[in-house]
Amino acid sequence: MMRASTMELTILMPCLDEALTVESCIRKARGYLDENGIDGEILVADNGSTDGSERRAMAAGARVVHVAPRGYGAALIAGIEAAQGRFVIMADADESYDFAHLDDFVARLRNGSQLVVGNRFTGRILPGAMPFLNRYLGNPVLSFIGRTLFASPIGDFHCGLRGFDREAIMGLKLRSTGMEFASEMVVKASLARLTLAEVPTTLRPDGRERAPHLRPWRDGWRHLRFMLLRSPQWLFVYPGTLLTCLALLAATWVTIEPRKILSITLDVNALLYFSTAAIVGVQIIYFGLFAMAVAEKMRMRAPARVADRLFRWASLHSASALGLGLVVLGLGGALYAIVEWGHASFGALFPSRMMRITIPAVTTLAIGMQMLFGTLLLGFIDIDR
Repeated sequence: MMRASTMELTILMPCLDEALTVESCIRKARGYLDENGIDGEILVADNGSTDGSERRAMAAGARVVHVAPRGYGAALIAGIEAAQGRFVIMADADESYDFAHLDDFVARLRNGSQLVVGNRFTGRILPGAMPFLNRYLGNPVLSFIGRTLFASPIGDFHCGLRGFDREAIMGLKLRSTGMEFASEMVVKASLARLTLAEVPTTLRPDGRERAPHLRPWRDGWRHLRFMLLRSPQWLFVYPGTLLTCLALLAATWVTIEPRKILSITLDVNALLYFSTAAIVGVQIIYFGLFAMAVAEKMRMRAPARVADRLFRWASLHSASALGLGLVVLGLGGALYAIVEWGHASFGALFPSRMMRITIPAVTTLAIGMQMLFGTLLLGFIDIDR
C-alpha cells in the first residue's frame, strides 16, 4: 500500500543475530543524519534474532519492526513497507558497510536517481571482506549475466549497500524472500526503466563471530535461476533454436545415406536420435515463446531483437499455415511409406531403407503439429489483443 512519506530518509538494516555490531551501525547512521541535518530515521527489520539484537537496536535509538517470515528478502520487504522516509538506504547491520559515509547515495537520490547501487569492484574490497570465489567468480559472473540479459547498467548486482526512492521500488512489487532479492530489485528496476546509478563502495570485513548467513553455491544458484526464469529467450528460445538447427542438419545429412566418421557408422539409429532432438528443440522453443507471452503481459521481460522477431512471427497466421503444411507433408511421407510397404505385399521390409522414409515423415508431422497448436496457444495467451 502506497502512502505519503513523512521524512526524507530511512536507513534500513535487516538484522538476524547481529548483537555484536548492530549498535555500532546505528550510532554511525544516527551520527550521519545529525551531522548533515537530514530528517530521517533508523529502522531495523529484525528477522527473529535470539541474541539480544532487537533489545540493543532499540537501546541505540532505532525503530524495530518484527519480521516473522525468514529470509533476507522477507526482512527487507517488510522494512521497506514500514519505512517512513521518501528515500531508503539499506545495508546489513554487520559493519561491512560504513553508515557514516552516505553522501554520494543521498546526492544521487536528491538529483533524481530512483535506485543507487554500490559497486564494490570500482570501490575497494578490503582483505578478508569477500571470499575468493565470490570475488573472482560468483559476483562478476552473475553480474555480467544480469547486465547481458536485462541491459542493466549495474556492475555489482549483489552489493548490499543501496539507496532508492521508496515509492518507485514499492511499485516494482518485489517478492523474493531469499538472497535473490538483491537481483530481483536490480532486474525489475532495469525492466521498469527506472533511473539507475552506481556509487563506488568500500566493503569491509564484517564484525561477526559466527558464520555468515550467505551460502555461496545455494544462493548463487538462486540468483542465477531468478535471472534465467525472467529471460525466457536465453533459457528456452536460443538453446532450443540451436538444438533444432543442429539436429535437423544432422538428420538431413544421415537421411541421404549412411555416414562414416572414423570407425563409427551413423545410420538409421542415429537418424532417430537426431530427429527426436529436433522435435525436442522445437518444443523448447515454444516453451520459451509461451513464457515470453506471459512475461509480456506482466511487463517482466527485457527486449530481445531475434527472439522478439520469432515471437511476432510465431503469433501470426503464417506460422499456423507453415505448421499445417508440415503436417500435410508428414502425412504425405507416411502415405508414401505405406505405398512402398504395399509394393512388398505388406511383408518384411529392409529397415535401413524404410526408416529413411518413416522417421523424417513422423518428425515433420510432429513438428508441424507443435507449430500449429503452439501458435494457437500463443494466440490464446495474448487473447486480449
